[in-house]
Amino acid sequence: MAMSESPEISGSSTATVIGTSRSESDLNHFAPRRRAVNNAVDARTRVVERNNSGNGETVDARDRMESANFSRENVNENPTNSDTRFTYRPSVPAHWRIKESPLSSDNIFQQSHAGLFNLCVVVLVAVNSRLIIENLMKYGWLIRSGFWFSSRSLRDWPLFMCCLSLPIFPIAAFVVEKLLQQNQISERTLILLHILISTLAVLYPVVVILRCDSAFLSGIALMLLACIVWLKLVSYAHTNSDMRSVAKLTEKGSEGCMYNVSFRSLAYFMAAPTLCYQTSYPRTASIRKNWVVRQFIKLIIFTGLMGFIIEQYINPIVQNSQHPLKANFLYAIERILKLSVPNTYVWLCMFYSFFHLWLNILAELLRFGDREFYKDWWNAKTVEEYWRMWNMPVHKWMVRHIYLPCLRNGIPKGVAVLIAFLVSAIFHELCIAVPCHLFKLWAFFGIMFQAPLVLITSYLQNKFQSSMVGNMIFWFIFCILGQPTCVLLYYHDLMNRKGSAD
Repeated sequence: MAMSESPEISGSSTATVIGTSRSESDLNHFAPRRRAVNNAVDARTRVVERNNSGNGETVDARDRMESANFSRENVNENPTNSDTRFTYRPSVPAHWRIKESPLSSDNIFQQSHAGLFNLCVVVLVAVNSRLIIENLMKYGWLIRSGFWFSSRSLRDWPLFMCCLSLPIFPIAAFVVEKLLQQNQISERTLILLHILISTLAVLYPVVVILRCDSAFLSGIALMLLACIVWLKLVSYAHTNSDMRSVAKLTEKGSEGCMYNVSFRSLAYFMAAPTLCYQTSYPRTASIRKNWVVRQFIKLIIFTGLMGFIIEQYINPIVQNSQHPLKANFLYAIERILKLSVPNTYVWLCMFYSFFHLWLNILAELLRFGDREFYKDWWNAKTVEEYWRMWNMPVHKWMVRHIYLPCLRNGIPKGVAVLIAFLVSAIFHELCIAVPCHLFKLWAFFGIMFQAPLVLITSYLQNKFQSSMVGNMIFWFIFCILGQPTCVLLYYHDLMNRKGSAD
């Protein structure tokens, strides 16, 4: 029959529908026009679907067009009759093809969820507005005028002078590289000097902070800066060593392979938002000044939001709680769950402020082209994916200077991953324990605990074969199991240390 050209409708059902409206000979009379109309509809629908991928409305539009065309083919082509009178006849099929519900598992990620996203935003605003009012009614205004810049922080001159003196170490690294280029020192001496310079770049701030009763924010800022300098110095020494090896393997005078030490390249590298040294980087054409101003305003807003949440929400919770390891199990769970929400807000604000706003501002001012500072870590299915995507500068440094060198030296993959986690754990502990003057190793064990979690989450992801399961496990570990517990542990240990000191 002529209608068999439409694959969505079976032959038997088509015959039934056609028999109720007109004879088979009449349908054959309109078959060429129907094929032309269907081809036009299919071509137009393909264009719409390409331009609106994932929009469920395109399918409905196609159904309406096909339904209208089907109806027009089943009426007498009398010029005096209007097509709109016969567009939606009862004989027109309402069901054309197999389709899934929009929220079914096979179709949920092919739909637009802008409306649900707006609903979530409205609910979050409403819920958090109530919490803000409730908190203000219960505790009053807790923001201290000296939260960010207290008199104690302004008198922290040793830390400030230590920060100003950190550029000495990159200059020393450049000097020793220049001495080797001029054949005034040996390769072995160069390696020893680089080890000494990079070690002092970390130990010097540690000693200054421990000898001074500095403010926590000043101490953690200095330690973060010292760790960044250490990572950059290691990359500078390792990359130059590899360039020397490449230069020795190539013919003399080969362009692009000559080993050259440039202070300008080092200075740009130390300021650029990257931890991996190279002699040149992709650069943008110009600086968008208005864009920088807008991002800087956002940075101020989100930094203030972090301070508000810490002072108004997190501090009262931790101050009114017991040590999680010394309280009963249900009480510890209740405290951790109560702390998990504001802690997650602070962490997300920190991520957005530093990795998106600050690093992009720095990149724009330096015209640094590669701005992949993070990937979509919020879609991580396993802990391993999270660590590979959330901090791209550190991830690239780990792969380039620890993971791949370990593999090239015959170290198994699992051991190389463990070494990378060990280095990360040491620096996390330094950045928290040194400013707190408290060495409990909570941050160290927290990072090292990620190694077995990588295996566990990978196993669960492979077993269930579901991105939703893996992603939910990641968010549970991220929001509840890890960070709130560490916050409570460090706070109570710090309070106990101050109490014993008094």
